[in-house]
Amino acid sequence: MNDFTLDLADEAATLAFGATLAKLVEPNLTIYLHGDLGAGKTTLVRGLIHNLGFVGKVKSPTYTLVESYEVIGEKGTFMLYHFDLYRFNDDEEWEAAGFREYFNANSVCLIEWPEKAASVLPQPDIEVNFVIKPMGRTIHLLAHSNLGQQLIGKFNAKP
Repeated sequence: MNDFTLDLADEAATLAFGATLAKLVEPNLTIYLHGDLGAGKTTLVRGLIHNLGFVGKVKSPTYTLVESYEVIGEKGTFMLYHFDLYRFNDDEEWEAAGFREYFNANSVCLIEWPEKAASVLPQPDIEVNFVIKPMGRTIHLLAHSNLGQQLIGKFNAKP
């Protein structure tokens, strides 16, 4: 299957889904996170990063554009980069910061507001779309690569 949809009732459910997603991430993965302000993008990332073993504060990289985390676990050691491009202004900023090098076989890149840098970003393996509802939110995952299809297939295989 190429997609998966799930309703998340609250912040705790969003953190829990991030923890579930953490069990599936592996190096050489790029995930786009789409949604309005307050939709739960950073909350999902926080749940994912904490489940990968990071015990410190997971900050939103709104002003720094990227926060990096070294992950040491069952799938080896790799870097996880959490981008927040809400304040991203132009493509030259991307090149000057050397962000292109972050996307490699030894990293996982999670990108909030990817539409702000659409011309310089690589295609995602998975897109996660958040829709705020009166009670909670709905997330919809869409695969764009074989790896993305494999990971989403694991969600669809669950009872």
